[in-house]
Amino acid sequence: MQSISVKDLAALGDATEIVDVREDDEYAAVRVPGARSVPLSRFVQSLDEVPASGTVYVMCAAGGRSAQATAYLEDRGYDAVNVTGGIMQWQDEGHPVNRG
Repeated sequence: MQSISVKDLAALGDATEIVDVREDDEYAAVRVPGARSVPLSRFVQSLDEVPASGTVYVMCAAGGRSAQATAYLEDRGYDAVNVTGGIMQWQDEGHPVNRG
């Protein structure tokens, strides 16, 4: 499975496609600007919300749920990359977030 640190993800800039697999309440509380919410609890049913072309960076709170989603996407031919450390590390390193 491909993975990337939050530092390296941030260095890629705003053109990256980030899919956040945390649940709706977690996403509403804090999220990476521009990230798309596709909660793991309905991920399979919402697969059409995940971009099918280009690289998709998959994020959760710390990296566990996103690893599951990344593996699922890779098995289906997506170019998916797990974001290790998730939103918790993203915030800890001072990267921008949206709240509320």
